[in-house]
Amino acid sequence: MIKNCCFLLLSLLFINCGDTSITIDKTTVFRYNEHANITTLDPAFAKDQRNIWACNLIYNGLVKLDKNLEVVPDLASEWYISEDGLVYTFQLKEDIYFQDFDAFAKARKVTAQDFKYSLERLTDPAVASPGAWVMSNVAAINAIDENQLRITLKKPFPAFLGLLTMKFCSVVLPEAVEKYGNEYRSNPVGTGPFYLKRWEENVKMVLRKNNNYHEKDSTGKALPYLEAVAITFKSDKQSEFLEYAQGNLDFINAIDPSYKDELLTTTGDLKAKYLSTTNLVKAPFLNTEYLGLYLDSDTPEIQSKLLRQAINKGFDRKKMIKYLRNNIGIPATSGLIPAGLPAGGVVSGYEYDINEAQRLVQQYITDTGDTNPEITITTGANYLDLCEFIQKELEKIGVKTSVEVMPPSTLRQARSAGKLDIFRSSWIADYPDAENYLSLGYSKNFSPNGPNYTHFKNYTYDQLYEQALTLPNATDRKELYIKMDSIIINEAPIVPLYYDESVRFISKKVSGLETNAVNMLDLTRVNKTN
Repeated sequence: MIKNCCFLLLSLLFINCGDTSITIDKTTVFRYNEHANITTLDPAFAKDQRNIWACNLIYNGLVKLDKNLEVVPDLASEWYISEDGLVYTFQLKEDIYFQDFDAFAKARKVTAQDFKYSLERLTDPAVASPGAWVMSNVAAINAIDENQLRITLKKPFPAFLGLLTMKFCSVVLPEAVEKYGNEYRSNPVGTGPFYLKRWEENVKMVLRKNNNYHEKDSTGKALPYLEAVAITFKSDKQSEFLEYAQGNLDFINAIDPSYKDELLTTTGDLKAKYLSTTNLVKAPFLNTEYLGLYLDSDTPEIQSKLLRQAINKGFDRKKMIKYLRNNIGIPATSGLIPAGLPAGGVVSGYEYDINEAQRLVQQYITDTGDTNPEITITTGANYLDLCEFIQKELEKIGVKTSVEVMPPSTLRQARSAGKLDIFRSSWIADYPDAENYLSLGYSKNFSPNGPNYTHFKNYTYDQLYEQALTLPNATDRKELYIKMDSIIINEAPIVPLYYDESVRFISKKVSGLETNAVNMLDLTRVNKTN
């Protein structure tokens, strides 16, 4: 009880520090923990979930993704794309204002020039934004008038609208950026539903409702409903769970092995003791977990298509997900493209078939004379249990398998440098187009200069990939995407493991908290009750 009271008192102190208002009703404060810490509130550096979530509460862009991953208006009311796919013209909504900010008194109206400044800032070498690549295909950005912005591409790229939904592309107040320089990271000014009230790094952050926010609900009521967002930074996930269990947090994102069996049954359902207090929400997440096989390796086993296919057929993905992940995730028995995208889940992949896997291994032995096929899988510690499961299953089909564990940073470097025969990896989509995944098989994307870590090369695949980039029609692209995914599966440079799911444990006091396949945190329409 003392601990709970102290937590509540700390929350109230943070929320009211500097305010002359009466204490905020706790039912209007949404509380969550970010165990990895937030490092910046500058959208030019919003490259990972912890920063993306916070920036999504403070900023807006031209367009955004809805819960179905459709690109919809954000601060742009409409847009037009030229027939050649090179020119995008955006009309801004009227009367959009930046948040009030002490240094600038009453905040001013957003203009097309502000978007030009914000997008060009991404490619400024002095800024060194990790989002610079989003603008790499942009030839020019022009403010036609106060409310019209024109972006001209160097070459057609049908997924460009999807790129613009990334938080990198948020509009910032130029005066604030110029005033604070590097310290803008902790002095943000956006147009979103909340603004930064207080940030004690590594301890807590408080965001307050932006009274200038432009959106209203269907009844005409101003959004957001919440008065504040309180974010703590407890690095220990077990402590995070205890805070949630005690009612001090409103939701937990994802699940940690330290408490997964406390919350979930082996079939992935919420345990009975939490049914009265918690809603379990699972949704497709645009992340494919896979093993990559480096095809430029001199190892005969890696060079053999027969053995690569045997590995794919040699373990039970459904059993792996059920017993090692409590059914969190979808067994990857189709292609590289995950469910949630138009071409995802269409291609037939590899089902568990121990007899066929053994036959393929025997055929490999007959063809090569190698009577003792052997492979090594390299992984990080977090995925050791999955790789050890695969190890035991593959030994049943006659493939001796070793598992090597590396720190994640070392593994990434070795993977990029082509030093690993087989590596555990994942691909989380940056934007909602299957091209994002299929870029892993394009030969001009060979690592270390691109994401093709397997060094897969196929002439037909490359032709289809390049053709798809010229097609503005999503339906036409889908047909080519399916053909490419089929080639990837047949040639087996990867071993798809599972398609991830986002998992949220949400207090029953919370309503209106939706998610999408990029697992965005949007609190604009969230309500709380006692």
